[in-house]
Amino acid sequence: MTRRLAQVAKKVGVSEATVSRVLNGKPGVSDSTRQAVLSALDVLGYERPTQLRGERARLVGLVLPELQNPIFPAFAEVIGGALAQLGLTPVLCTQTKGGVSEADYVELLLQQQVSGVVFAGGLYAQADAPHDHYRQLADRNIPVVLVNAAIEHLGFPCVSCDDAVAVEQAWRHLDSLGHERIGLVLGPGDHMPSGRKLTAARALAPQLPDEHVARAMFSLEGGQAAASRLLDRGVTGIICASDPLALGAVRAARRKGLSVPGEISVVGYDDSAFMNCTEPPLTTVRQPIEAMGRAAVELLNAQIGGSSVTAEELLFEPELVVRGSTAQAPRG
Repeated sequence: MTRRLAQVAKKVGVSEATVSRVLNGKPGVSDSTRQAVLSALDVLGYERPTQLRGERARLVGLVLPELQNPIFPAFAEVIGGALAQLGLTPVLCTQTKGGVSEADYVELLLQQQVSGVVFAGGLYAQADAPHDHYRQLADRNIPVVLVNAAIEHLGFPCVSCDDAVAVEQAWRHLDSLGHERIGLVLGPGDHMPSGRKLTAARALAPQLPDEHVARAMFSLEGGQAAASRLLDRGVTGIICASDPLALGAVRAARRKGLSVPGEISVVGYDDSAFMNCTEPPLTTVRQPIEAMGRAAVELLNAQIGGSSVTAEELLFEPELVVRGSTAQAPRG
């Protein structure tokens, strides 16, 4: 019992005495704290006291496109923790190739009568993808928050990292190192964040040749294939739309017998887990995951509480993290 009190108290960030008051139905605890304690019991796998079992935990869908890119588990950890503190229980929905689709997950979440849904990456960022399941959520007035660059007409609040600033930081860094032939490895043509990155790059370098922009699926293999094409076209600096793409670019350079950063400099995007442990450690542009995740949960909770939230985008400032994959451009 004491261990259970300690674990729940630590999870919620309150005293063991407060947890005890909730479990024993004593007064003097706010509704939000009481809900957070009950949610923590559920998350940690403890049974609720008999008198509290009638209260269903409030469920929130957390829909992710994948878990292979470490940025998505990182978002899940922040968002899930912030939801639990509010007494909301996250239901993790991860898409797999050939598995359950985003639309299928939305159907399941509606059946579970969720209080809201947070999408951290998904079809809303692709202009040509099907979006009917989002309209289904809107029609039922389900609170929704999107993370990172949604297409405009969906009408949901959105929390994004500023793609234009990210490219500007990466581009100016490579430019300061003397790189004149800079290329981009971006996501598919209808991918909104990639489109913003390209627009920012063209604003910085109006003469950027089309052949210095390569598109790829978001994977290490996709990054390798796209970067290989750029290397054949003579670029010496590569800016990538994700860290896995950047790791693919490093591999492409090595396969061609080129050293990173001696001959080719590579910049990633996200600063996801272990990027300081790669060889060389990856220079990348960091998304402020903690701040973005907490803002997404605040927006969702406000909607759940009945407050109206404007469907505008909150832009968060990224930060360039310089490590070992970038260096002075080769001479000659």
